[in-house]
Amino acid sequence: MFPSLSFRLPFFRGGGGTSSSSSGQRIELPSVALHAIETEAAPRGRTLKHLLKANHATYSVIYHELRFHNHMPHLLGSAYVLGGTKEHLNEVYDKEAGQLEPWVDSPGEVSGEDWREFLGARVYQRAFVDFFEDQLVLKRYDWKALLGEYMFGGEEPLVNGLVSGLGHPLIHLGYAYELNSSTLAIEALALAACFYSPVHKYLDDPAYTRPAPFGSTSPLELIQRLSADTRFDGLFDHGGADNIDKLFAEHEDLVLEYWNAWELSDPRQQFEDSQQAAVALLVATQEVGKEEFDFFAVHLLTTSHAVRILLPLVPARWHVSLVRQWWLFTLSVYIAQLRPKVELERITGYELEGRGWKFVVDKALKSEHALDAHFVKGLRAMKVASETWGDAHDFYLKAAVRFADSFTDWGGFAVTDADGDDVRYHY
Repeated sequence: MFPSLSFRLPFFRGGGGTSSSSSGQRIELPSVALHAIETEAAPRGRTLKHLLKANHATYSVIYHELRFHNHMPHLLGSAYVLGGTKEHLNEVYDKEAGQLEPWVDSPGEVSGEDWREFLGARVYQRAFVDFFEDQLVLKRYDWKALLGEYMFGGEEPLVNGLVSGLGHPLIHLGYAYELNSSTLAIEALALAACFYSPVHKYLDDPAYTRPAPFGSTSPLELIQRLSADTRFDGLFDHGGADNIDKLFAEHEDLVLEYWNAWELSDPRQQFEDSQQAAVALLVATQEVGKEEFDFFAVHLLTTSHAVRILLPLVPARWHVSLVRQWWLFTLSVYIAQLRPKVELERITGYELEGRGWKFVVDKALKSEHALDAHFVKGLRAMKVASETWGDAHDFYLKAAVRFADSFTDWGGFAVTDADGDDVRYHY
């Protein structure tokens, strides 16, 4: 899968399912700039459209024993939005394509009658893509109508499980909306179907939303409390994403205690707080003397960014559900990575030395790490957060400059790949 404070009212903790009281609770945000790349006339936009379609036609969305994710659309989309040239987009494509795998046939087809029976079966990725492409034709190529039925429809909708698969279905869906791409919408649906897991039940079933023995509106306050909670000591002998399944199987009640402890009395404000927390969990947990950043922590930031993209664009009934999904994902990753201490001074005390967002964008597009999807996506997420909320104290800018300037590699991996492959960029 993936000192006590008093319980107090009023606050909101509803899930996102049809029976939840969260239904209709909108988080008001302006949309980011949207790009209609499928009708784009400028060369950069046409290049992006062609490369996304080439990737879709040629390379599978999951590869390497069905464990790695195809990040091509994320890196291409981020580079495009940040102003990358068509030459740079082609360079991105050539680099990413070198490690991807071509499509292979699924064991069989899926249909409108049985597609849910194959949820969670990654070996059916090609069949899911074919199925959703066929359904798009029946929707007269209206990809938002397609999402309305298959992503947001039904009693246990796919939307409530988007954080499975390290949040890649959620990230992909954000790019589909931002780039107005039916190609990416189909891939997001396929990813959501292939990585569908029991995590959805926490949002679908209101029984999992229950009073906690403590509470806070601040996710960082809860993270700090969790960091010092001795009940989590010794659960794992190493950090790593492989701990997440064990965490939910053996310590579900502890996770749900913290999940329900986040009070959403003002969901817009709490979402802003969560974006600050996502930045801090990446940039303010880096060990002193080490230049590696936690690879799994960057997914907390890029999934938060995806939620920010989606909130103004999807029905209000899913807003709180998406935010609470992110929180559940964050808790599971933070615990699986052995609860590193968050040192906010690593951000607030950082000296900019005259560097601004131009420095950050240049690093994203022109540095030696410009072809690292997670590096570029992380920088872009911080830039959009700054634009969304304002940055009077330069929190997002300092975090982005520090990350851009000191990044050398990713860490946080528990084991090396059995084949000796470099796995760090592919999950």
